[in-house]
Amino acid sequence: MLEIIKNNEKHMPLITILLGIAVLLILIIVLRFNAFIALIIVSLGIGVALGMPVTDVIESIKKGVGGTLGYLALILGFGAMLGALIAESGAAQNITTSLIDKFGIKNIHWAVILTGFIVGVPMFYSVGFIMLIPIIFSIAQSTRLPILYVGIPMVASLSVTHGFLPPHPAPTAISVIYGADISLTLLYGIILAIPTIIIAGPIFGRTLRNFKTKEQPKDLFPLKEIPSEQLPSLGISIFTALIPVLLMATSAIGKLTLGEEAKTFSLNIRGAEIINLYDLINILGDPIIAILLAVLIAIYTLGINTGKTMKEVMDSLAESVKIIAMILLIIGAGGAFKQVLVDSGTGDYITELMVGSNLSPLVLAWCIAAALRIALGSATVAALTAGGIVAPLVGATDVSPELLVLATGAGSLTLSHVNDTGFWLFKEYFNLTIGETLRSWTTMETIVSVVGIVGCLLLDIFI
Repeated sequence: MLEIIKNNEKHMPLITILLGIAVLLILIIVLRFNAFIALIIVSLGIGVALGMPVTDVIESIKKGVGGTLGYLALILGFGAMLGALIAESGAAQNITTSLIDKFGIKNIHWAVILTGFIVGVPMFYSVGFIMLIPIIFSIAQSTRLPILYVGIPMVASLSVTHGFLPPHPAPTAISVIYGADISLTLLYGIILAIPTIIIAGPIFGRTLRNFKTKEQPKDLFPLKEIPSEQLPSLGISIFTALIPVLLMATSAIGKLTLGEEAKTFSLNIRGAEIINLYDLINILGDPIIAILLAVLIAIYTLGINTGKTMKEVMDSLAESVKIIAMILLIIGAGGAFKQVLVDSGTGDYITELMVGSNLSPLVLAWCIAAALRIALGSATVAALTAGGIVAPLVGATDVSPELLVLATGAGSLTLSHVNDTGFWLFKEYFNLTIGETLRSWTTMETIVSVVGIVGCLLLDIFI
C-alpha cells in the first residue's frame, strides 16, 4: 500500500496535468467557453493543484502572457496589415489569375499550389481561403474539372503555410515558447513544406478526380473583382507578398553558410565600425524588421501606387488588426499555461520522465499536439497547449528547437473533424456532406500532419 502511495505521489504532476487538460476539454467542448478564458482558468487550477501559492500562480500567468506575446504582438500585427494590403489591392487576385494563365490547364495543380503558397504566407488561413475559393470555383467551371480536384492542392498549400511557417500565429508563438530561431524555422519549414504540399495536394487530389459533388450555390461569393487595369503588376504583387520570406530565408542561409566569419566584413565610417555583415544579416532576418519593411513597401506598392490616399491605406491597416485580437489573447493564455508548468517545477518532472525514454521528443510533441487537436478542434490552441507541455525538453535534449516547432505544428493539423471551424468552412463552401468532407478535407489534413512528422524525423538526421 505504501508503495502504491509513493508511486501516486511520484506521478502526481502528470496526473494533475492530465486532469487539467480534461477540464480544458470540458470547458471548451461541453460548456462552450472561449479558449482564452478556459486556458487562464485551467492555468490557475493546475498551479494551485501543484502546490503553488495563488499569488505565485497569478504572477506566473502575468509573466507567461507578457513573455509569450512580447514582440509576437508586433509580428502578428504587421502580418495582418500586410495581408490586408495584399487582399484589398487585388494583388492576390492578380497572382492567381496570372499564374493560372501561365501554367495552363494541364499544369493547373502547380498554378494553384504556388498561388496558395504565395498568398498563404502573409495571410491568415481563413482570410486566404475565403479570398481564393471563388477563383477555385471559376477555374473548375472554365476547365470543367472536378471542384475538389482543383481545390485540394490550393487548400493543402494554405494549410501547410498555416501550420508550418512563421509569421503565422501558431508556429511563431511556439518558436517563442521553445526559444527557436524563427528564420531557421522558416527555412526548415519551407524545405518540409515542398514535399508535404505535393503529396497532400496534387497526388492526393488525383484520387478525387472522379469524386462527384453537388452543384455549388449561385451567388455564394460577395467578393468583388477588381478591374485588371487597377491591379498592381504581377512582379510587384509577388515580390511584396514574399518580402518577409525572402529576408528571413536569406538571413537563415547566411547564418548557416557564413557564420561568425561574417563579422570580419564591416561598414566603417572614419575608422569606427557601424555594423558588420553578421549583424546586418541578423537585423534584416529579424521577423519584426522583415515584416515591417514589407508593410512599408506595400503601403506604397499596393496602396498609394494603386490610387489610394494615405488616409484610406491607414484606415485599412487599422481595421485589419481587429481580427487578430482574440488570436493574441489565446496565444498569451497558452504562454501562461506554459509558465505555470515551468514555475511549478512540473517542467523538470517532464524532463526527467522523458530523458530516460527512447521516444523522440519530436514524436512526443506531435502526439500531444495531435491528441489535443482531435479533442479541441483548434489547431492554434492545440499547438500552444502542447508547446507548454513539451517546452522543458528543449534544453534537456539535443533536439533542434526549430524541428520541434514543425513537429508540434504538424501534430496540430491532424484529423480535423466536426469540432474544427476549418472543417465546416470547407464543407459549406464546397457544398459537401459530412462524409464527403471527412473523405476529402480530413484526409488531406491528416496527410499533411503525417508527412510533416516523417519529414521532421528525416531532417533530424542531418540537422
